[in-house]
Amino acid sequence: MQQPTEVATAIRNLDGRISLHGVSLVVRGEGAPVFLMHGIGGNASSCGALAQLLSEAGYRTFCWDAPGYGESADPRGPVDHSGLVLQILASLAVGPAHLIGTSWGGVIATKAAAQLPDAVRSLVLADSTRGSAVTGDSADRMLARIPELAEMGPEAFAGRRASRLLSPAADAVTAAAVRSEMAAVRLPGYTAAATMMAATDTSDVLPSLQVPSLVLVGEDDVVTGVAESRVLAESIPNASLEVIPRAGHAAVQEKPAEMASSILEFWKGLS
Repeated sequence: MQQPTEVATAIRNLDGRISLHGVSLVVRGEGAPVFLMHGIGGNASSCGALAQLLSEAGYRTFCWDAPGYGESADPRGPVDHSGLVLQILASLAVGPAHLIGTSWGGVIATKAAAQLPDAVRSLVLADSTRGSAVTGDSADRMLARIPELAEMGPEAFAGRRASRLLSPAADAVTAAAVRSEMAAVRLPGYTAAATMMAATDTSDVLPSLQVPSLVLVGEDDVVTGVAESRVLAESIPNASLEVIPRAGHAAVQEKPAEMASSILEFWKGLS
């Protein structure tokens, strides 16, 4: 087993994929570490355009394929996603990281920041939520997606759901990418993700967060919505909220340049 310092040395001059703890990571650039987490219907590619822009601005980015997504191994049971993120960061031995999570990824990032604030330099929540356990109905709806995916298969599942992630202003290339990524979800990974979401409500955690935080949301998001992002921003001490014009729930893919600009400006204020 590689030790953390060995892992850090191995990635220092590498752009590409590495695997840690069964998780595949796409690595770009050089500089302060940034860990990006995709939504429940995505994979590492979902954050790729944003990660590329951030790496070109002087950051070392790590986009994960969550367990059971993309090139990561399928889980064989429940997954502690936030604990796994912290375990990966410890193995990378890169110091406190900026966490960026979109939708479900933002819930994971929130929990990681609450668990171990010393491991987190800042928190960016994009089109995210407190989790599906905020109400019993939303938890039930999240769990109902599991048999829906099993019965329909990922292609039909994506055909039914992917368009809701997009702004009416989204271009055809982005729309095709969002649908293609959702059509690639696998039942083990999605089951672990939906189960985690259905059991999670970070409402009590948000006021105690101790890391600088930025909340971003597409103005046309009809999945989690601007109102939910406003709740996040108002609940996290000293958090800022920015609304991305002409973007939907998949703002990270629809408007990566605008998101990168907001994030870089936010980070500039931390130094």
